[in-house]
Amino acid sequence: MAGLSNETPIPQSIVLHEQSRVLELGFADGTTFRIPFELMRIYSPSAEVQGHGPGQEVLQTGKRDVAIVGLEPVGNYAVKPTFSDGHDSGIFSWDYLYFLGSKQQDLWADYERRLAAAGVARDAPMIAKGGGHACAH
Repeated sequence: MAGLSNETPIPQSIVLHEQSRVLELGFADGTTFRIPFELMRIYSPSAEVQGHGPGQEVLQTGKRDVAIVGLEPVGNYAVKPTFSDGHDSGIFSWDYLYFLGSKQQDLWADYERRLAAAGVARDAPMIAKGGGHACAH
């Protein structure tokens, strides 16, 4: 996920649509994706969401209305969004954004499956666990 592969096209345009809450990306290969902010937030590549290894993922809920309130470039390979719920530790490489855009249908289905397995609703508030996340960076 991290970094860039030689095969991944570079975005030629990035447009933040605040009203519809989607990030629109136009890649060099002619592909355009409209990625909902909610999808980006629930699949954030941060350790806070993904954990530090397989099986440590934290199921995100209550993110349907999340907005992106800031979007910073990270070098020439990524962007770092700041979400309206305060989450700002995910760095979204071009590879990862292309993955999110191209696999949206599968990712939504997986999210719905994980919600059902956990017995929680998509709009349920997040439950705080044990004093927050502590990463040594």
